[in-house]
Amino acid sequence: MSLQALPILTVKDLDFMPDDDNRYELIGGEILVSRAPHYNHQLITTNLTGAFFNYLKDNPIGKFMPTVGIIFSEFEAAIPDIVFLTNESFAKISDPDGKFYGAPDLAIEILSPGKENIRRDRILKLNTYSKFGVKEYWIIDLLMLHIEIYRLTENVLVQVEKLRMEDTITSPLLPDFSLKVSEIFMY
Repeated sequence: MSLQALPILTVKDLDFMPDDDNRYELIGGEILVSRAPHYNHQLITTNLTGAFFNYLKDNPIGKFMPTVGIIFSEFEAAIPDIVFLTNESFAKISDPDGKFYGAPDLAIEILSPGKENIRRDRILKLNTYSKFGVKEYWIIDLLMLHIEIYRLTENVLVQVEKLRMEDTITSPLLPDFSLKVSEIFMY
């Protein structure tokens, strides 16, 4: 009995996915499906979005957006939980079709439980975001209550910090931004 390889899918194939509550992403030509997230996931998204909104009122250096489509290549398309783009990056990679064609400056993923979800965010997306030049990647771990910060170093996202509840998150991408990690996990 021989194993038959699955066909490699392209971004165009995503147009044929059902219009349902699932997220369809493409990594290396492989379709990844995720379901509606847990409400704690959404509360963290809300907490971060509020903090970023307040920050950008005083520092209009770019845009933060939740769950926006990012197309990196014909075989790579992701929907990060939150992205940040500087005004320059936004102008460079935004398209009137409502998608971005290129790397955001910052991608944030909030881990959902399950082996496949963890594999997607910790391995597949980390490698994809590295490959296409995302400058910074935050992985927010709901179970362990910490945030892993990765920064692009010599074309690879390298973990530079693991922040716990008592720590404060900052970023060279966001001058004067600081937020207590405990405020992110308020739910």
